[in-house]
Amino acid sequence: MSLVYLVRHAQASFGAPDYDRLSELGRQQARWLGSYFAARGLRFTRVMAGTLARQQDTAREAMAAMGLDPSDLAVHAGFDEYPGEALYAAYAGVADPRVHQLADYRAYWRAFRDAMHAWAEDRLVDVPETWAQFGTRVRAGLDAAAAGTAREDAVLVVSSGGAIGRALADIAGAPARTAIELNLQCRNSGFCELIAGAGALRLLSFNNVPHLEAPERRHAITFA
Repeated sequence: MSLVYLVRHAQASFGAPDYDRLSELGRQQARWLGSYFAARGLRFTRVMAGTLARQQDTAREAMAAMGLDPSDLAVHAGFDEYPGEALYAAYAGVADPRVHQLADYRAYWRAFRDAMHAWAEDRLVDVPETWAQFGTRVRAGLDAAAAGTAREDAVLVVSSGGAIGRALADIAGAPARTAIELNLQCRNSGFCELIAGAGALRLLSFNNVPHLEAPERRHAITFA
């Protein structure tokens, strides 16, 4: 059985014109994560990420901190996040969700949660991807990550909160509501451990941030 370390990307740029880039704190989170893995003596058989800049940059910052060549990063679209802005726009009837983000942060997230439930229940129209399609591609990414691994192998995957929540809920046979709640609890640069073997995946741990738990780093524990 091999281990898959499934990481949520580090802090991106919530509320900015381009969310899909790491903040300076996010880059530091990623470097601390890589240093933590190096201190544990982990050697990754492969490192993978989705196609998004925040995912790939998290992976490359961590790889550099581990002394790995960032050019060895493999990319799989299965780890991409769901189309969150399109889902919110379809649910709320707005062209630019950032208007709501900036106007009332708490109200935005309450509405976003409702939009997710509507999506999972196939109540949204004209969205780029269905809930079922999302689950299928996330599982395809995980299958690719674990493919051909041996008993002592470890694989590092950088994805996003929604993809991670969906993966874990599906592994546990839990409903869509659980996937959505797990998504909203994922911390930036937090990792889950999955056991891969005999074509199956099992959850070992969830949302770990040991690299951020020292008192002088607790300010770096973020969710958005």
